[in-house]
Amino acid sequence: MNLRDSLLAVVVALLWGLNFVAIDVGLHAGGQEFPPLLFVAMRFVLVVFPWIFFVRKPEVSWKAIVGVGLFMSAGQFGLLYLAMALGMPAGLASLVLQAQVLLTVLLAAAFLGERPSPRQLSGVALGVAGLALVAVGRSAVAPLLPLVIVLAAALSWAAGNVIARKAKAASGLGLVVWSGAVVPLPLAALSLLVDGPGTVWQSLATLQAPTMLSALYTAVFASLVGYGIWNRLLAGHPSSAVVPFTLLVPAVGMSAAWLVLAEVPSPTELAGGMLLLGGVATAVLTGKGRQRQRRGTEPLPDLGAGLGAGGADDGGRLAAVDTPRAADRGADVR
Repeated sequence: MNLRDSLLAVVVALLWGLNFVAIDVGLHAGGQEFPPLLFVAMRFVLVVFPWIFFVRKPEVSWKAIVGVGLFMSAGQFGLLYLAMALGMPAGLASLVLQAQVLLTVLLAAAFLGERPSPRQLSGVALGVAGLALVAVGRSAVAPLLPLVIVLAAALSWAAGNVIARKAKAASGLGLVVWSGAVVPLPLAALSLLVDGPGTVWQSLATLQAPTMLSALYTAVFASLVGYGIWNRLLAGHPSSAVVPFTLLVPAVGMSAAWLVLAEVPSPTELAGGMLLLGGVATAVLTGKGRQRQRRGTEPLPDLGAGLGAGGADDGGRLAAVDTPRAADRGADVR
């Protein structure tokens, strides 16, 4: 890629990395905890409206749209926000969520018949070892439940990746907006059930400015702007040139969490995280001799956070992928 596009890819990694700190600030604004499921519902209201009136429905089935919305958006972010509300550090969350890449390799093999290469299987094994080390480090200082919930969020994202891969939507932005419409009502209803109507109405009535700004950031910058740039880069460059930039996301997320939230991972967590990223890099980076993989054998490799994270990002971010066929027709696929 040229210098301009490389800088744009770095900007996307910055937006997605900062997404985790924005979520944490919004959840704990003013010393009060905002209901996490309600917070996700708010985010996706901003992802969907008013954009759904201007963005055409992607040419995929309603079943695919609902599946992506449930797994890649509602499941991923509902679980991620819940884990962070329960005490999962923002920086560590940005790291552990990248397990979705390794889980996508396994799910694509199981449900799409996409045979992983020996290199990808080596990356999965390395990543699992890194996750085990992170779990050991986390158990020494805090309960493991939030970590397990983030891993469940990564699994949900991976399932959404497989559904999106099978759907092969030509419009990544269209899939983000239309699948996002699945999220607000179910999660708002679940928040009413779990947190209680009194807590929900009280939280909305006393909405803090940092919470609203956080929702705006995650929806507009992490989801719409981040994935808008990302899909354009994938439309013009091979995924092997673009996807590795998302390895910067955990570095940005952990650095921002250290500077803003004073989060410092333990040496064991840091070592496990580096091992996990090594596994992710092994799974998504290909050498010159392996770039021409047989069609249909490469699973969906994406590290965006939340979503968008749009990826996580954060995310609301959907995983982006440039398949050989999509590259041939110049389409941007998420």
